[in-house]
Amino acid sequence: MDKPWKISRGPIAATELDVEQANAINTLLVRPVGVLPAKAGDPVLPFAVGLFNELRPLLKPDAGVTTLRRATAAYVHCRRYYFASAQPDSMRHNLDGEPVEPLSEEDRLVAQKRFLSLKQSAAKAEKPEPAPVVIPPPVISKSEQIRAALLGKRNAAR
Repeated sequence: MDKPWKISRGPIAATELDVEQANAINTLLVRPVGVLPAKAGDPVLPFAVGLFNELRPLLKPDAGVTTLRRATAAYVHCRRYYFASAQPDSMRHNLDGEPVEPLSEEDRLVAQKRFLSLKQSAAKAEKPEPAPVVIPPPVISKSEQIRAALLGKRNAAR
């Protein structure tokens, strides 16, 4: 895993969860931004470096910067965002969703490692715990139970 992927999976489509996270960001802004998916199936676009500083001036007066930072962090730290960023042909995008530069090999490798880590964590969380194996006690007849009880008393008396 020391080398970035060489085969592209193409554009990574947003899921409903990605759109919900994007909408959480857009509701804090005076206008929606084109870099975020508007509906499921839209591509997940990696942000240009410093994009958060371009989002801050668009913040609604009643919204806090910390809230915007948390909403943005939730979006960029999800599995599909990392997957989109790890692709060999991934590009960084400005507010309008226009590509501005390719991701560096180092950034793609970091995204790839984080994607695989999140994928493993999700797989472990989805695995059901194995049910404990219950071994039923052996079936002993009434006469065997009486004999065992009598033998037990007899051995205890010695």
